[in-house]
Amino acid sequence: MATDDVLIELDERVAILTLNRPRYRNAQSWALLDALDARLDEAMANPDVRVVIVRGAGEHFSSGHDLGTPEQAADQEARGIPDRGIEFYENFRKYNLDYTLKWRNLPKPTIAMVQGYCIFGGWMIAAAMDLVFASSDARFLGGLVEYFSIPWDIHPRKAKELIFESRFLEAEEAQTLGFVNRVYPSDELESETRAYAQRVARNGRTVLRMSKLAVNKVQDLQGYSAAMEAAFADFLVMVAHGGGRRGDERRLGAVDLALQGREEDDTPGKRR
Repeated sequence: MATDDVLIELDERVAILTLNRPRYRNAQSWALLDALDARLDEAMANPDVRVVIVRGAGEHFSSGHDLGTPEQAADQEARGIPDRGIEFYENFRKYNLDYTLKWRNLPKPTIAMVQGYCIFGGWMIAAAMDLVFASSDARFLGGLVEYFSIPWDIHPRKAKELIFESRFLEAEEAQTLGFVNRVYPSDELESETRAYAQRVARNGRTVLRMSKLAVNKVQDLQGYSAAMEAAFADFLVMVAHGGGRRGDERRLGAVDLALQGREEDDTPGKRR
């Protein structure tokens, strides 16, 4: 399988994975998600790698799901996946729930290094990582997506507020709410993230593995994985009843609302 959509670089005991579709703001095609999964497996299988960083090429981490680039459309046609039935369900589940849960439970520490937009599917990838480091210009948009971690990522009341309004979280607010661990100036994000990862990589593999496992078990005892399964079903019900896109537009309606809100905030004299 070609993995050009996700690049891998080894820096001593740290693997840096780069989502490599900057032309489309790293929109998540099936090919990109397959490549990310393969690269993560590669890093997990390498005994020299202790920590993994996931970042996006270009100015943005990820604009979310690929809703119609030529490459994705060609891939979808070539695979012949129907738009309903069990084949549709298994394919949709693989790319929007199974992969994400798998990445959340990877045996080594993972860090999302986020700059620019991190929208819906981008939030899903970032949420599946153990830590999120962001540049001060990062903008996060969560919602009722397939991997519905937002009520766990931030307080449920705040999650409702943001989903109802559909607005972007700036990096500093996302840090205050607990989704982002650290915020750095754009020109310092990479060096600081790499430096942190190198410090973590000094730990023994057993300590890192068991520490991560213990924290994830606490969440699962509180119902985390079961909640992801339940919310995935809710998402499918929403889509079946017309939620999501507006007509034939490629962009989701909630994303349009969030972008309109940003334009209003940028108007002189306007403050949220």
